[in-house]
Amino acid sequence: MGEVDWNELQNNLEATIPVYDRINRFATVGQVSRWRRMVADRLPKEGKILEIGSGPGSFAEIVEGRDLVCLDPIPSMIAAAEPRVNSKRRGRGDSEASFVKGEAEALPFDDSTFDGVCSLFSFRDWYDKRKGLSEALRVLKPGGSIVIVDPAKINRLHGWLGKMYMQIWVGSYARWVCGVQDHPWKWLTKTYVHFGTTRDYVKMLEEVGFKDVSSKVIFPGMATIWQAKA
Repeated sequence: MGEVDWNELQNNLEATIPVYDRINRFATVGQVSRWRRMVADRLPKEGKILEIGSGPGSFAEIVEGRDLVCLDPIPSMIAAAEPRVNSKRRGRGDSEASFVKGEAEALPFDDSTFDGVCSLFSFRDWYDKRKGLSEALRVLKPGGSIVIVDPAKINRLHGWLGKMYMQIWVGSYARWVCGVQDHPWKWLTKTYVHFGTTRDYVKMLEEVGFKDVSSKVIFPGMATIWQAKA
């Protein structure tokens, strides 16, 4: 992805903030909350967790009982997420989450800082996924976990069906919700088209140096969850 495309993607992601949760629920047939719980359950039960690409805080607000650092490259995402997430955390008696501006490919943290790293529906937006995974491995403590959820693409046919679903069905809803023909959700379809298969990223995780790599296409076949150890 070129620099111009990367900047345009960030601008479009910023424009999704007001409708992010609403369209996500529609696009995932209401399954997105269950998928977030699956990620939370797979992360270490205590210690320090890093979410890469935390967006408007939809996942971060449900992480309980652990120290949490949220990283995102878009300042307006952080501005939207911080009050939302920390209000929930204070109400539960959890320590406040830290919010950091940054990119997956150059994590601003020391080696072996985190017990767990996760990314939910932002991995496909990383402009250099291999470098980002290398950075995630670097900041994880030995034996720490990484958990990623993103749209599934089992093979070429499945990917084509996914593209049609996002382009036609989700796109029509996004146009209606956003009230404009040129809605920002188009960019999520574009990043999906260029996204690899489930097996591609199992291989990449292994090549980068992760261990015990596993993947699972989760019901109803719209997302993959990857899991590995540092």
